[in-house]
Parts: sequence; C-alpha cells; structure tokens
Amino acid sequence: MTGRQATQDLADPSAILELNGVSAHYGKVGRRGPGRSAARRRPPGSSGAPLPALADVHLTVRQGESLGIVGESGSGKTTLGKCVVGLMPISGGQILFRGQVVGRPGRVADVPRVNGVQMVYQDPYSALNPKRTVGSTLREILTVHKLCARSQAQERSAELLESVGLSADVLKRRPRSLSGGMCQRVAIARALAFGPTVLVADEVVSALDASVQAQVLNLIADTRETTGLSVIFITHDLAVVNQVCDRVIVLNRGAVVESGNTADILNRPSDPYTRSLIDAVPELAGELWRR
Repeated sequence: MTGRQATQDLADPSAILELNGVSAHYGKVGRRGPGRSAARRRPPGSSGAPLPALADVHLTVRQGESLGIVGESGSGKTTLGKCVVGLMPISGGQILFRGQVVGRPGRVADVPRVNGVQMVYQDPYSALNPKRTVGSTLREILTVHKLCARSQAQERSAELLESVGLSADVLKRRPRSLSGGMCQRVAIARALAFGPTVLVADEVVSALDASVQAQVLNLIADTRETTGLSVIFITHDLAVVNQVCDRVIVLNRGAVVESGNTADILNRPSDPYTRSLIDAVPELAGELWRR
C-alpha cells in the first residue's frame, strides 16, 4: 500500500475538511534558531524555543454543518483558522480537503481558493481595500479568478450583494461609507464569490451591535441552508455557538479539551475549563441550552 493510499484510507469519507493531529508554532526551528515572530512573542527569561500555538488538534467538518471553535483569547482559535486557510504553516499532523492531503509539516495548507475554503475576518474594514469601491473589489475577484466573463462581472457583483441583503447601489460605495454590518455583508459576499465549500468565520459578529449580529448570523444560516456551505465559527461567544453551531470544539492553550454536539457540551460539560467558560456568562450559567 502506498503512502497516499494509506492516507486516503484513514480519511473520513463523509468529511469535507479534516485536521489530523495538527500542531503549530510561532517561529520556526532552523540552524539560525526561531524566526523573528517567535522572538517578538517570547517572554523574558524564556528558552528561546518556538512557542506552541496548537497541539495535536483533531477535527472533522462535514458537508453543510456548522462547527464552533471556542476558547479564551490566546487559546489558539484564530491560529487554527489561519492554518486551515493556508495563512500559517503547521508543524505537525495533516490537513485534508475532500480526502486529499493539502497541509503537511513545515508548509502552509494548499487549499483551493475556488470551491475550497474562504475566511471572513473580525474587522471587515481592514479586510477590504479602503481606496476601492465595492464594485471594483468584487469585479476584480470575479475576473482575475475567471469566475465569470468580464462582461458579466458587473451583473454578478450585483447578484452577490443581493445574496447578502444589499442593493446594487452599494457597488458604487467605498468601505468607510458603510456601516459595520453592511461592510461585513460585503466581506461575506466577497468570500461567497469563490463558491467556497467551507467558510471560516473568525469572530465575524463580535464588533457588531446585537441587532446587527443577529442579521449577519441569520444570513450565514440561510446561506448554509440554500447552498450546503459548511461553516467553522471561531468565537468566544457561547450564545453564538448555541444559536448557530451543530457541534463545538473547546480549545485551551492550543489543545482540544472537549468536543461534541453543541447541546451536550453546553448542558453537560465534562472539562472544568468548559464549565468555567459557561459560568463566565452569568445570565446563562446553569440554564439548559437548546432546550
């Protein structure tokens, strides 16, 4: 049996995306020692070794489901998202997309941009070019990646905005002229332009007002229902997890301490760390989630 055959035999046939024992570090080891990023993050008096960010993480994302990644700041949530979309190399394990290995130690994951994995960030203003109109941004993506003919790019851009609840008038506007909720919708539309199979949503509603949060979450839920999109929600907000996630993984210091169905984890946590996260929300602690 070849190495490739063995890898495919180990893959979950129902999975779209898998992380098998993935680890990641800030800074890299070599003859010259760890990289500058590790040196900047290294606390005084430390040994100088690269800092662990993820440790032996296993997870599976299946077609059309929503997976929540929760934990405190510094738990490794955003690092996990960066590894999944190919923005940060892994130092151990494998990342698989549709059963094929796309991420190996020492390399960033080579996930397909079109029909693959896309990420929506916490701050939509920093994710969009402030000097370009929304229409210019969307048309460039559509034409550069050959997602439609150049002659159809304007019409397709308007369709993308309509799919996220925005009118075609927004095409003429720049990000700073939009509200936070509108700008986040544009960021989602940009990600959807690639026709992704998996969307990584990194704290996408944490900077929005409560009413706007609900609108954005409902938008993503509706998109899942109509397209079969799989979503990884990275968040510290357990109320968001309870509302939109089928399953949840709890990270603490880069390691998975608990995982399972959302209701089971939130109602019957087995790990003290998970219980501490729930108890930190006074109005919800002790109540049954998803009754």
